Amino acid sequence: METKINNAIYEDYGDRWYTAYDDPIALLRAENEAKFPWILERIKNKGTLLDVGCGAGFLTNRMAQEGFQVTGVDLSPESLKVATRYDTTHTVNYVTADACHLPFPDASFEVVTTLDFLEHVPNPADVVKECARVLKPGGLFFYHTFNRNPLSHLVVIKLVEKLVKNTPPHMHVIELFIKPSELVKFCENVGLENVEQIGLRPKFRTIPLQNVLSGIVPAGLKFTTTKNLWLSYMGVATKL
Repeated sequence: METKINNAIYEDYGDRWYTAYDDPIALLRAENEAKFPWILERIKNKGTLLDVGCGAGFLTNRMAQEGFQVTGVDLSPESLKVATRYDTTHTVNYVTADACHLPFPDASFEVVTTLDFLEHVPNPADVVKECARVLKPGGLFFYHTFNRNPLSHLVVIKLVEKLVKNTPPHMHVIELFIKPSELVKFCENVGLENVEQIGLRPKFRTIPLQNVLSGIVPAGLKFTTTKNLWLSYMGVATKL
């Protein structure tokens, strides 16, 4: 790998996880608003859910509000402190742990999610394997990441660096992006059958022209699903 990814940045966000617009973290918040209903629609029973690489709890806290028994795992203690502060249900179990060595027995959860995380580790197949281990048979595995190709390198990395203020160096590196076919293979190798993959894109009408060169992410920015997987994509697999 040519460039080392900068994962240390997440230790310093604090409340900016939830409040900043002069930072690409605002893109993540906006994108999550499209991911959440897509995931929720595909879960039949509100049981146990594990979010691997949960960060400051964008997904975990929302799923707890929906009545799930939620556990969130991350290596960043500071991010988990923020997640805990923003957990309005006071029910989420936040655990500092390595995604490749989850501190849970086999078949512990009915749903396992890993959003915006696989592109931050050098061994995503190992993370998928561990997620499959703690997932119950028939359970659902949800993921979101970025496709590896020249277009995603331009849009997700270069354009964000150019257009969004306070984008830290090496927030993403193209070498760690994952092709959809590769992620399907990671799943198949550990007994997960991929059911669906879908792309995400911004709703361009929600981006005011004055915001384009301002460096500020519009507060009203929204994302929507698309059949195109060239940039950002998510999927769901079931454990056989």
